[in-house]
Amino acid sequence: MTTAAIPANVEDLKPQGVWRYFAGLAATPRPSKKEDRVRAHVRHLAESAGFAFREDNVGNIVIEVPASPGCAQAPIIVLQAHLDMVCEKNADSKHDFDHDPIRLIIENEESTGKLIVRADGTTLGADNGIGVAMAWAAATEPDVAHGPLELLMTIDEETGMTGAFALEPSFFAGRSLINIDAEEEDSIYIGCAGGADTTLVWDLKRSAAEPGCEALRVTVAGLRGGHSGCDIHENRGNAIKILAVLLAPGAHGELRIADISGGSQRNAIPREASALVSGPAGSAEKLRAAAASLRETASREHKEPDLTINVDVEPKGDAVPALSIEDSRRLTCLLTALPNGVLGMHPNVAGLVETSNNLATVKCSAPADDAAVQLEVGTLSRSSSVWWQDMTLRQIAAAGRLAGAAVEMGNAYPGWDPNVESPLLATVRAEYEGLFGKPPNVAAIHAGLECGIIDRRVPGMDMVSIGPTIVGAHSPAERVYVETVQKAWRFLTAVLERLATT
Repeated sequence: MTTAAIPANVEDLKPQGVWRYFAGLAATPRPSKKEDRVRAHVRHLAESAGFAFREDNVGNIVIEVPASPGCAQAPIIVLQAHLDMVCEKNADSKHDFDHDPIRLIIENEESTGKLIVRADGTTLGADNGIGVAMAWAAATEPDVAHGPLELLMTIDEETGMTGAFALEPSFFAGRSLINIDAEEEDSIYIGCAGGADTTLVWDLKRSAAEPGCEALRVTVAGLRGGHSGCDIHENRGNAIKILAVLLAPGAHGELRIADISGGSQRNAIPREASALVSGPAGSAEKLRAAAASLRETASREHKEPDLTINVDVEPKGDAVPALSIEDSRRLTCLLTALPNGVLGMHPNVAGLVETSNNLATVKCSAPADDAAVQLEVGTLSRSSSVWWQDMTLRQIAAAGRLAGAAVEMGNAYPGWDPNVESPLLATVRAEYEGLFGKPPNVAAIHAGLECGIIDRRVPGMDMVSIGPTIVGAHSPAERVYVETVQKAWRFLTAVLERLATT
């Protein structure tokens, strides 16, 4: 195995233009729905380059890039990426996504020896910062030949795609679009799944524990997590599911739940979950035995070697106010019953997940009155089939109502229907084969891309999606492979030159 040399900093990596822009984005906080600072950063870049730009009423930005000399008659090409990033961190990280820059680490990946860039205990933001950086480098590097470009930078892709939903056909002129949000170097995506959120809510009461009860903190951690679309087929462990199985009535008796939390993002597979519970004297010993057995099984079945399940007696030892046995049972039964993972494979595309659901979040909030508590469970369902998406949402809603929850649905977005006759696809595919001597993987993806919404908002758009290889997106394990950024850059610039000169 060869090991690549490690440069001193990210901006020493090649292509330097791409990494220079990425470093600037990493230094700029950009959580979803809080893109003011990164939008200001983009405006500054446009002003510094002398490019005209415009913004719409939600914060999407289009930057107009003049053609290279001799290419002014070429059609306008839209390079599209989103400005926000998923904000996930390890439990021991002190990182503040609202204020702190992402700390970048360059190293050789232990398992492959390949040079990667990752973050220190947080998501990296290569999804979709690398796409933004590639678009800017294509617009400004002097050796890139291109026709007129429009850089379309959208907001809030990760938590609702509200930027894409607000796009008006008149906001940009180009009708051929290259989305730079794919995460596999050898793939050209021409389709994606649609998705929708479901939220289940209860308003419940807590009451004092019986005398002599124990207060226990149960924690599930160490899971890989990941992207709830791109990684869902790997059957990774879901911390909320594992916690629910452990807390359900069993050999340890029935426990009363005082507090529970797990997951943080709809589109991330939950890596951690915890609960504060109350149980009769001796519950700790019984629960630890159940946890050890469950940890062994879940670790094996989900291939999660770092899974930990801890049961700790609270420092004070006194039981705390908790939900009733009945409400605790209803919650654990619901969390166990809700669908999670792959629900169906595409009947016509080998290896493509058609329908899935991610049991994404559970949280407990209490107002000043310590007796009242609101419980909330969040899911994200995806499907390339309207029928199966609807059936999945109905199943979740039915389970929630049976458990006494109020059901809220929202943030639905459409899939992107593949167009194998796309002229842009023909050009991009031919250029890939010419550059790399093999055909690309032309495919659809079981994740949401803004192309599905743009296709409906702007009729007549011709689109493909490309990008470098990013692994572990939506988790602190996120990393991007440097050699694939170089390959994707070579591919993108060759495509732009071909489109400008033919």
